[in-house]
Amino acid sequence: MKKENVQPCCEKFKTMIGGQALIEGIMMRGPEKDAIVVRRPDGLNVEVTPRKTHPKGSFATWPLIRGAVNFFDSQVAGVKALMHSADLNPDVEEEAPSKFDLWLEKKLGNEKFQKWLVGIAVAVGLGLSILLFFLLPAVIVGFFDTFIHSNVVLHLIEGLVRMTIFMVYMILVSRMNEMKRVFAYHGAEHKTIRCYEAGLPLTVENVRLQTRLHPRCGTSFLLVVMIISILVFSVASSALLAAFPMLEAMRGAFLYRLIMIVYKLLLLPLVVAVTYEINRWAGRHDNFFTRILTAPGMWMQNFTTNEPDDSMIEVAITAVEAVLPENEGDDRW
Repeated sequence: MKKENVQPCCEKFKTMIGGQALIEGIMMRGPEKDAIVVRRPDGLNVEVTPRKTHPKGSFATWPLIRGAVNFFDSQVAGVKALMHSADLNPDVEEEAPSKFDLWLEKKLGNEKFQKWLVGIAVAVGLGLSILLFFLLPAVIVGFFDTFIHSNVVLHLIEGLVRMTIFMVYMILVSRMNEMKRVFAYHGAEHKTIRCYEAGLPLTVENVRLQTRLHPRCGTSFLLVVMIISILVFSVASSALLAAFPMLEAMRGAFLYRLIMIVYKLLLLPLVVAVTYEINRWAGRHDNFFTRILTAPGMWMQNFTTNEPDDSMIEVAITAVEAVLPENEGDDRW
């Protein structure tokens, strides 16, 4: 049968379907179902589960609340899927469980033990991210507050330090051999979504022609979080100093820096919530402003995605097809 020579096509619609690269696989999340597809030596392992969503009108779906809720939910789902893909992959060497792990599993039971592991993994991941990308820049810039009194300038410098650390971190991670295949699966996920949004049949040939960069990516989200944090931290810090003038007299002291760091940590859920609403709006529109907003994240994806091989594309196609809604169009923004 002659293969059709299909050229890359422009985006015809925007879908809310998205996913995450795993170890030799992909997790894809649709409006109704989640799918984990992992390539094993004996073929593809496909697991589809109903998507757990919050009822419309509930507190968790309110603007500025849903952003933080969805972010946390996605972190938990991502860690679970990553751990599961490692269990399914025979090439991943597993360490023997410690006596403490065996004791916990015995006391809690296997299901509770797994929940405990996921909770610890999410907490450690978020903690390290906050430490590296928020606390460290705040501590570094804190040494400048004795001779730079402008909150706008301080937070601009802090934002630049934060984004520099993030970019250097991602570039270094992208050079790790064990991450190159994960990033190739990330590229397969993006290319398949691009093909689907172009209205083309989901074939390996069609998907291969698409770009591996996608504006609605988690990398873009994290980068926008850092940009929005500059504005939110600057405005909120100015408001705090205006409300409590005595803090200005403490500028440069250890207690002052500690108060400002704790204050910023408390503001992080707001930053995530605002970023979610901006990304949600940008995901539904395509104009000059949204292209500028997503440009840094698109550039960053040159490091966080690699070109996939055909077997990876097959995994991505299977994952997308598994989460397509029963009614066509229910997945569109």
